[in-house]
Amino acid sequence: IKILASEYYFTTYQNILKKIVKGGLIHADETKVKLKTHSGYIWVFTNMEEVIYLYKPTREADFLHEFLRLFNGVLVTDFYSGYDSLECPQQKCLVHLMRDLNDYLLKNPFDEDIKEIVVEFGSILKNIIYTLDNRGLKKRYLHKHKKGVNRFFRNLKRKEFSSETANKIKKRLIDYEKELFLFLDYDNIPWNNNNAEYAIKYFADYRQSINKGSITENGLQAYLILLSIYITCKYKGINFLDFLLSKEKDIDVFMEKCKNKKYRSKIRQ
Repeated sequence: IKILASEYYFTTYQNILKKIVKGGLIHADETKVKLKTHSGYIWVFTNMEEVIYLYKPTREADFLHEFLRLFNGVLVTDFYSGYDSLECPQQKCLVHLMRDLNDYLLKNPFDEDIKEIVVEFGSILKNIIYTLDNRGLKKRYLHKHKKGVNRFFRNLKRKEFSSETANKIKKRLIDYEKELFLFLDYDNIPWNNNNAEYAIKYFADYRQSINKGSITENGLQAYLILLSIYITCKYKGINFLDFLLSKEKDIDVFMEKCKNKKYRSKIRQ
């Protein structure tokens, strides 16, 4: 049944993929999966309304060049180096970065160089988040923080640290300077990758519920097609079962039909 359903809704899956690539924002993440005979990786790509899951036999990111060839928006990711060679504008997840910086500080509590970097970076981010909480992801309100960000990086580049770990952190921050605060120049671009991590958890729940090594590649591919449709429906506020029962293959067309049906119903009342 799962295989047959995935074949029937393959065009739905392709439509979701096209809409994601044509949009202005993509969150990306990946996680490992163990199959019956080998292991592989599940990749998730999502905006705020659509989600697509892909299976790849390795974590190699070469396929992304073709996959995102027509994408002209901003890609939000973690710090996996596979994304670095992509030419599209990128925003790195600052939640991941702050988590790493805090880990460095916890492991080196008496390192004043690390403390200085973490405190200064955290102060900048705190001010930005205050604006976000009050004004939202709007460029006209966020752009004022660019002066503080530029000042931070100018000072960081001039400083020489005696701590090896602090110099490692310095290099990492400078290497990703353009990708850390890109969201300040755009409207509605998140500063974290929570959306992709949220989407990947749905697959992680499935992975935990089955026996390890019992998944076949064909069965997994079918499941990912249906999961993509299910989570997209969830994001759009649509009942997944209602969509399936309608036999419609385009989720947006189904939404429009539902709106028209409700409108006609109100007219009759």
